[in-house]
Amino acid sequence: MTIESHPLGPFLPANGRILFLGSFPPPKARWSMDFFYPNWINDFWRIQGIIHFDDKAYFEIKGEKRFDRERIIDFANEQGLAFYDTATKVKRLKDNASDNFLEILEPTNIGELLAKMPHCNRIVTTGGKASEELRMQLSAALEIAEDAHISEKDLTPAIGSCTKVRAYGREIEWWRMPSSSRAYPLALTKKAEFYKRLF
Repeated sequence: MTIESHPLGPFLPANGRILFLGSFPPPKARWSMDFFYPNWINDFWRIQGIIHFDDKAYFEIKGEKRFDRERIIDFANEQGLAFYDTATKVKRLKDNASDNFLEILEPTNIGELLAKMPHCNRIVTTGGKASEELRMQLSAALEIAEDAHISEKDLTPAIGSCTKVRAYGREIEWWRMPSSSRAYPLALTKKAEFYKRLF
């Protein structure tokens, strides 16, 4: 078991309009670049390639098993896509990238991230553990009438859909997407169909 602090700072473009939240990066030995969703066998950037360029290999460096970090950063800045994770410090119970073996020791303060992005009204979670952590933070930050009640069931969106709430001083859409990990049993094209709803 190892304790790790997040190796990357939040990527928050000035025009950030969508905040993608995973749980925590995989062990660095599995990275193909120094950016979010760095694992070569994670399909997040292939999903974006399909949606925006009709080319799952658009963000890959041809002939190499790594993603093109500069092309990805240019794309994220242009689209207003922000990235971070719901944990800043974790205990990794096994030496792999699975959420099942991550214990969050220090959650990310989502409100602080949003405070740096005045144009962001859409949060996207890309896995189960990220969704669990965001649900807890949103539950504590909800701005609702005293006689109103939102249950956890009402708050948590089904996979591929969104819940609209008021929290952190703004209206927020929380979109819950299927994991882009290949461990999640859904075809790449089907995942892309879900993610396309965000754009």
